[in-house]
Amino acid sequence: MIEITPSLQIEDRDLQIDFIRASGPGGQNVNKVATAVQLRFDVRASSFPEDVKARLTQLAGKRVSNEGILLIEAKRFRTQEQNREDAINRFVELVRRALIAPKARAKTKPTRASREERLKAKKKRGEIKKLRQSKDW
Repeated sequence: MIEITPSLQIEDRDLQIDFIRASGPGGQNVNKVATAVQLRFDVRASSFPEDVKARLTQLAGKRVSNEGILLIEAKRFRTQEQNREDAINRFVELVRRALIAPKARAKTKPTRASREERLKAKKKRGEIKKLRQSKDW
């Protein structure tokens, strides 16, 4: 079980983790050992509420395929264990961010003083433009 929050856990079987060969540091070893990690999670088939699924898809951006599969690649480290932990941590952080509902914007009216200030600025700007005009006498 992977704990997202104290009240939300994800089963290990919901995540598909594959090891692939990675580019980068490692010398000749990089051509022999599959150290990079691809973590796959089916967002559409998950038990998350619909609004969380939508926010997760939005936050993940191009990391979510058309089929709703979230793909996280981790190849920062030289060992499978570290890359696996990195991928899981990045996934957990992404889900935590998706769980937070955005605050609704409270509509506000401009104050009387700000309206008057805006009109004064418009009037002043108009006067400046009027002075630029050439007079045909």
